Formats: sequence, structure tokens, C-alpha cells
Amino acid sequence: MDYRQLGASGLRVPALSFGTGTFGGKGPLFGAWGQSDAAAARRLLDICLDAGVTLFDTADVYSDGASEEVLGAAIRGRRDAVLVSTKTGLPMGDGPQDWGASRARLIRAVEDSLRRLGTDHIDLLQLHAFDAHTPVEELMATLDRLIAVGKVCYAGVSNYPGWQLMKAQAVADRHGWPRLVAHQVYYSLIGRAYEWELMPLATDQGVGALVWSPLGWGRLTGKIGRDRPIPAGSRLHDTAAFAPPVADEHLYRVVDALQAVAAETGRSVPQIALNWLLQRPTVSSVIIGARDEAQLLDNLGAVGWALSEEQMAALDAASDQLPPYPHTPYRQQEGFARLAPPLV
Repeated sequence: MDYRQLGASGLRVPALSFGTGTFGGKGPLFGAWGQSDAAAARRLLDICLDAGVTLFDTADVYSDGASEEVLGAAIRGRRDAVLVSTKTGLPMGDGPQDWGASRARLIRAVEDSLRRLGTDHIDLLQLHAFDAHTPVEELMATLDRLIAVGKVCYAGVSNYPGWQLMKAQAVADRHGWPRLVAHQVYYSLIGRAYEWELMPLATDQGVGALVWSPLGWGRLTGKIGRDRPIPAGSRLHDTAAFAPPVADEHLYRVVDALQAVAAETGRSVPQIALNWLLQRPTVSSVIIGARDEAQLLDNLGAVGWALSEEQMAALDAASDQLPPYPHTPYRQQEGFARLAPPLV
């Protein structure tokens, strides 16, 4: 396993990490993802640790805390061998203090996560979404306090607008508080919007990307193509409404390119899609998930080798899309193009 620095921090993380959204699954979304109990989760962790995967990502909102509880049970007795990442901020109830990132909510959420995980510290705490109601000074001061008392080691965000991430970094610098070191983002061959603004920001500010849904919500498994509809048993039948959208023709074009490269390399389609991400700028770790051992073992085969420059270029071309304004003219107009920064 390759290990990388998490952004500009001193924390080293594996190139592949494991997402535990399938642990304890219940409800229309997480129940469709998977329903691993503690015994099944422990077996998956055994495989991960044998392969050098040491970072495990969860969130309080995953199955109303059940994912954290199952992960806590699975790491019992080997906490020092793993890194635990969790997220908070999305609603955990209907009360006024059950969502967001206020000081009171954040402190209580961390205490609740520590209890469910059965640990005394969280290696990486991420704000699951931007809370427009909480002043950024309050947010960053609370994170500073949690880090100072040792309940959190590093802080990051997920699904954040670029200008709010930059604002948080500026506030941290102004007060001498710890900076955000991670951004958990959606990024895949069928979802490259991260590159347009958040990737240059991450390069400039030393923020490492933790990539969620690297296989495009299960669309880049090789099971879906021009002549292959969504197969029976796919979670897309129940969860497509929650997924980042993609046009059919764009998906098919990318899948065609993936299959061509897979044939050249003898690798699986998911392995090609994951390896492409591992070679992209700012990516610190790609979060893989699995409902069973076979899926996990196949995903773990994405490391230890690299796509060629020609193969990367073919995948880049097949997945390229014109970005939205204000990025469009920098691709379309000569005068703007001369001013555009190089791809990071």
C-alpha cells in the first residue's frame, strides 16, 4: 500500500481507505448499500489491514449512528492500528439542536461519536456539509478547542463550497487556529467537477482530497454499458435518486474507454477507474466500499501498478466535459485560454 500525506498535515494515510456506509445499514439509502454486522465488518477490516488499508471512514448520520457502532465493535482491541474518520453536521433528528455545526451541536456530536465508536479520540473529524447558520469564527474556534483537548486530531470538511473553505482557512490563519487539512469530495471519471475550482484551491491551500463514490455510485463497475441495463440486485434501483446525476451517453462513453483500457491491461473496470483517481493531483486517499469480500479484494487490486500516460490520456478525453461559467471561457476563448492556469 502506498501512503500519502493528508494535504499539508503530518498525517500519513493509505492511498485507499475504507468507507463504512454499509455497516449496520438501515433505511431506504443505507439499507440498500449493505447491512454488515460486527462479525462481517471485522472480517472486512481484517482484509483491509492485511492489505495496508488503515483509514476507516464513517459518519454519525450513517444509519442513525449504527455505522459508527459497528465500526467501533470491529476495531475493538486494535484501535492503535487504525485511523478513524467520521463526519457530522447533517440532521440526526428533528430538534433545533440536532443539525448543523454550532458550538453546542458540534461538541455534543463529537461526544456522541466517541461513545458509539468506543474510543477517546477521532483521528479526522469532517463537517459533513456547509452550515450557513453558524459563523465561521464559531466553527473554527470550536474545532480548535476539540483539537486542544485531544478529542480530535485533525479537522476537515466534506461537500464544501470553495469560497467557504477558503474563508475558514483565512479565519484559522488570523487566529492561529489549526487549518482544515482534508476535503471529502465526490470525484470520479463521470463526475470531474471537483477539478474546476476545488482542486486548484486544494493545491494552493494544502487540502488533501478524500474521494467518495469513486465508482460513480456503482455505475463504473463494468456491469452497466450501452447494451447492458442496470442489473438486478444493483443498489442503483433503490438509490439512483440520491446519486450524482450523469447523462447516459456520457456514462457509456466513459465505460467504453474503461473497457478498452481494461482489455489492454488485464485489470477489472473498477480497478482502472480507481487507478485513474490515484494519479490525479491533490488526491490523498480514495475511499472504497464493499458489501462482501469479493468486491473488497477486487478494489484492493487498484494499487501497486499505474496506468500509462497514453491510457490516462484516453480516459481523460473520454470523460472530459465543458465546465460551467465562469470556467467556460477559459476553455473556449483564445484570450482567456492564455490566462488560464495550468492543470494542477
